[in-house]
This record gives sequence, C-alpha cells and structure tokens, in this order.
Amino acid sequence: MNSIFKPKLFSILREGYSKHQLQKDVMAGVIVGIVALPLAIAFAIASGVSPERGIITAIVAGFLISLLGGSRVQIGGPTGAFVVIVFGVIEQYGIEGLIISTFMAGLMLVAFGLLRLGTIIKFIPHPLIVGFTSGIAIIIFSTQVKEFLGLGLTEIPSAFIPKWGAYFTSLGSINTYAVLIAVFTVLITIFSKKLFKKIPGSFIAIVLMTVAAILFKLPVNTIGSVYGDLPTTINLSLPTINLGSLTQYIAPAFTIALLGAIESLLSAVVADGMISGNHRSNTELIAQGVGNMASAIFGGIPATGAIARTATNVKNGGRTPVAGMVHAVTLLLIVIFFGKWAAQIPLACLAGILVVVAYNMSEWRSFYSILKGSKYDVLVLLTTFFLTVLVDLTVAIQIGMVLAALLFMQRMANTSNIIAADADMDALEDYSDLPKDIEVYEIKGPFFFAAAQKYRETLKNFGKTNKVLILRMRHVPFIDSSGIHNFRETIKYLKVRNVKIILSGVQPGVKKELEKTRIDFLIGRNNICDNYNEAKTKALKVLG
Repeated sequence: MNSIFKPKLFSILREGYSKHQLQKDVMAGVIVGIVALPLAIAFAIASGVSPERGIITAIVAGFLISLLGGSRVQIGGPTGAFVVIVFGVIEQYGIEGLIISTFMAGLMLVAFGLLRLGTIIKFIPHPLIVGFTSGIAIIIFSTQVKEFLGLGLTEIPSAFIPKWGAYFTSLGSINTYAVLIAVFTVLITIFSKKLFKKIPGSFIAIVLMTVAAILFKLPVNTIGSVYGDLPTTINLSLPTINLGSLTQYIAPAFTIALLGAIESLLSAVVADGMISGNHRSNTELIAQGVGNMASAIFGGIPATGAIARTATNVKNGGRTPVAGMVHAVTLLLIVIFFGKWAAQIPLACLAGILVVVAYNMSEWRSFYSILKGSKYDVLVLLTTFFLTVLVDLTVAIQIGMVLAALLFMQRMANTSNIIAADADMDALEDYSDLPKDIEVYEIKGPFFFAAAQKYRETLKNFGKTNKVLILRMRHVPFIDSSGIHNFRETIKYLKVRNVKIILSGVQPGVKKELEKTRIDFLIGRNNICDNYNEAKTKALKVLG
C-alpha cells in the first residue's frame, strides 16, 4: 500500500517547505479559486444541475484531490468533459442516480489505483482523445446557444440534431441584451489578459456584466431568477439507496470513472511538462476516487483534473498541493460571504464563458494535424468524433479503442516485410568510443499509441545528462499520431535544455510522416541521417 499510495504533499513536507513557496502557493490558490467560481457554476448549469452542486464539487473534491493526489500542481473540480455524461445520467436516472453513480465511480477509481492501472493513459490513442474531446467541445457549445441568444425555449431536445432544429425554429425570440452580454463576455475573457496578467478574464467579465445587468435592469435570465439564491453552507446529501437497483448504475459509474481517469492523468502529464516534474499516477487515481466519493456525499457532481485551472496554478507560481487546497478554501469563503451576489450573474455571461471553454477544448489544431496524417488515424479520429456528437461518449470510446486495435494489427501486417534502412541492421554496435556527452538510443518496433508515452519518458531522461542524443529508428516500421504527438513534445522539451537530436536510419514511411507533421523541420532536416556512421560524424561535429 505504501508503494502505491504516496501523496505528493506529504513527500514535499518531509523534504522541507519554505515560507517563500507558501506565499507563492497561497497567491496562486486564491487566483485559481477566483477562476474556478464561474467555471464551477457554468459546468453545473450546463450539466443540468443547480449551480451550487458545481461549487460544492470544486470545494470538496478540489481540496481532497490536492491533499491526497500524486501531482504537485493538479487542480481538481468539475470539468467540461463531464457535461455530456452528467446530463445523460440525470436525464435517465435523476439526481439521486447521479450521486450514486458518482460515488460508485469514486470506488472504481480507488480500485484502479490500487490495481496499479495508472499507466492506462499509455493505451489511449491520441486520435481517440482528440476525437472525443473535440466532440465534447461541440456538444458544450450546442448546449449554450439558448442562453447565449436568450431564446425563449422552455424545453430543449437532448439529441444533437433535434436540438439545433429547435434553435433554428426559435430564432424569432432572440434577446438582444443577452446576445450583447454573451458577446462582450467572450471578448473580455479573450482579450483582457493583455491588460491584466494576474486577474482572470472570466472573473472580470462576470463582474462587469453582472454590474451592467443590475444598473441598467436588463431583462435577462440570471442564476437567481432561474435557480434561486445560492446556499451559503455545505451539507451532507445522502440519497435513498435501493440495493436491488445498484446494478443499473454500474455502466454510468464506469463511464464516469474511465473518463475521470483519462482526464486526470492527461492533466497530470500536461502539468509535468510545465514544471518538469513527475506525477504518481496510481496515487492520483486513488485521490480522484476519494474526491469523487466525498463530492457525492455532499451532493456534488463528478470531478477530475482540470487542465485550464492547473495551468493557471502553474503560471501564477503554484508548485505544491497547498495551492490546490487554498483554491478550495478560497471558493468556500466566496460562497459564505458573497454567495448572494453570485445569484445576480446573468446566464448569458456564463454561456459566453462556456463558449470560450468549448473553443479551448476543441483542439482544432491537433484535429487538423491528424487529418493530414495517416488514413488509419483519420478513421479513428472521425469515428470517435461523430459517435461522441451524434450517439454517445461511452460508445465512442469503446468503438474507438476497438477500431484503433484492429487498425494497428492491419498496419503491422502491412509493414511486416519492410527492410530497415541501415545496412548493418543485425550488427551488434559498439558505442564505447563515443564521448560521454553523446548518448545513443534505439527504438525497436512501431512508435504507436501504447509505447509512445514510455518512449517519451525514456528520451527525456536521456536528455537530462547529455548534449547530443542519437536516436536510431531503423527498426521502426511506422509511427502513428500518438507517437507524433509525444515525439514533438519530447523534442521541444530537449531543445529547451539545449540537447541536440540526430535521427538515424529512418524508414521512408516514417520519414514521410515526420515531414507531413513538420517534425523534420523541428529537428532540422540535416539531422535526419541515412545510417549510424553519418549520425555519429554529425554528433561529433556538434561537440566540436
């Protein structure tokens, strides 16, 4: 148990925690808490629950995820990824069904961690992640059209195409004031960062638009007019549980747990890249599980690692879990002392914030990049995307994984007769004559989604102690978009540390993929060599 569950906070406190870092963590935590307020409310409303449930989730789960988690800087709370799932669970099982599903998902996440399944992220193909993330972004955007335009709809179909049909038939009821508030919110959120580096744009937009709505008595929906005043206390909210019906919640609970695991570990990996750290994946899963169970007990919704809030934490100096705990306390204090004012926030303002969130989630650059790559990756991407938007996220993930596995087998069959470029393929190389600042690493086998993360971690470790890294790729028959994605991030990481990368024996098909995705330009085309001897000569010249 000790080797599986090792919270970062306890390790940091044992190593020593300075007063200077405490000050930076507190400041970062306060800023992230302010950022989290509108997002927690907006995600709750978009999910079909009352706004206080989002705030409760950010406070309770956010505090526990930081306290017990395996990442230094991860911020936990409600995220856009869960909007679709939560909305669907409530529609089918009601709010009590959501609470039970969330608690069961927490138990599953704890089990994932105890079973050491933290490496699950390595087996999720990049096109699948981009496909369902982009699909979720489209769905979030579509759920905000009513409030963004101030439409007078009372009931909105849950299915994507009928929903848009209802929007078009109601265009005659557009509220101009709501549109202006939403548009100004988007503009302020995007452009205010040029003037105010420390104050979040979404917070500025909420303050300004709420004041404007009150001063000019604008006829728009607010949180208070639709949902009532926000409560200023947090209480237990235990559902009535029928043991005989628990089995019906296994499927939604597993979906919540799986997506929570993927999102939290993805966020932790992104955070690692920002601070050059290493998270403890199994500990993180256990913390996410505990956070979700606690959130359910207090009436909250599912929580996971929030990439945008985590990035805000890092950019403002947060470097330990204390910042995440302060963020939760900040939210609690805001609710206690300013909850009544939050009820005056226009729903059009929250819709504007969520439109910006949806755009940031869309990953359109990654989407476009994959479309230019292998037809296999394009098929996985588009299948997952359209299934997410038009059918169901769970179905999209299941079919996407099966499709990725089948296409991988086909690619392996197609490349089984490829002969490597180096003439001395089977020779046992002697690297003993190389200077100590040159390291050689050879990749054998396909650079695909299951191995890409491992290669990334290994190459980063090599780059910590060497000036030149010769990467031999003579035995790599193909590279998929997950490999491309991880390879690009690794190259950027090494370039920042002034490590020169030289490729040797790249297969024609692999080289073509590197050229299509501009990685050859990132490395330097002159640093892609036909054989090891050429790469060795170039490496020696680099050292002078």
